[in-house]
Amino acid sequence: MKLKKVEKMQTNTFLINEENSQQRIDVYLTEQFPDFSRARIQKLLDKGEVTVNEKVVKANHRLKVNDEIIINIPDAEPVDIKPENIPLDIYYEDDVVLVVNKPKEMVVHPALGHHSGTLVNALLYHCQGNLSGINGELRPGIVHRIDKNTTGLLVVCKTDSAHNYISSQLKSHNINRKYHAIVHNVLTEDEGTINMPIGRDVKDRKKMAVNFENGKDAITHYKVLKRFQNFTYIECRLETGRTHQIRVHMSQIGHPVLGDDVYGPKNCPYHLTGQTLHAKKLGFLHPLTKKYMEFDSNLPEYFERLLNILP
Repeated sequence: MKLKKVEKMQTNTFLINEENSQQRIDVYLTEQFPDFSRARIQKLLDKGEVTVNEKVVKANHRLKVNDEIIINIPDAEPVDIKPENIPLDIYYEDDVVLVVNKPKEMVVHPALGHHSGTLVNALLYHCQGNLSGINGELRPGIVHRIDKNTTGLLVVCKTDSAHNYISSQLKSHNINRKYHAIVHNVLTEDEGTINMPIGRDVKDRKKMAVNFENGKDAITHYKVLKRFQNFTYIECRLETGRTHQIRVHMSQIGHPVLGDDVYGPKNCPYHLTGQTLHAKKLGFLHPLTKKYMEFDSNLPEYFERLLNILP
């Protein structure tokens, strides 16, 4: 498997709809190319490799409905993405899908800076390369992702038809995804819904934020499972699947996820590596049988330990 390190030339074309109207072009393109930094997009703009309606524009150009963006991206010399014999915690597997429980500190797919040790490296070895190719060479089999330091269940597809079927369920919000988290402070209400759009943080492009001007719809439902002295153990159900959605939403209402040093306090009292967030339940219609399947994963050991020691 080859990873394109991205310097020959590939051309991509985008047509702007109403949802992305008035968005800055560098913001929009960073969202379309999640493996690219904003600085890299801006360099392509500065070099004239990006046009809007056949005209070169600056990074702060505001897009309009029906604008046609053409971006030229230099090809890179290939770098091998090698299968790696990394143990996988598999909850289910058949000829077309696989459900895996991702551990903490594992990146889902290769990107610049992460060519090995990823879930994709492990899947290539386990599945002997038999993975769907819809998401390209960087993300074979990957339909949805969770953060490096979020643990839990992911469905992986071995065929393109299975990938399309699962992807359609994601788009129509018909996949059941429930996360468990420990958040700062005590939630007074037993359950609630956060309906706030999420987009790139205008001050820090590496972060997401509630963004009413350029954000996309994001809905998180939560309920309290247990209250502690200074924390709350909750379950979150995703209606949409924006990047960092739970982490951003809970931080926005004053209850950042424990251990999250990006959207919460910088100093964690329990010396954690990343957020206490676990994709616990995953349910979907099987691509072949069309029957509903649901999986429930065990909490990681560190998570269970925290629930036992929190005052």
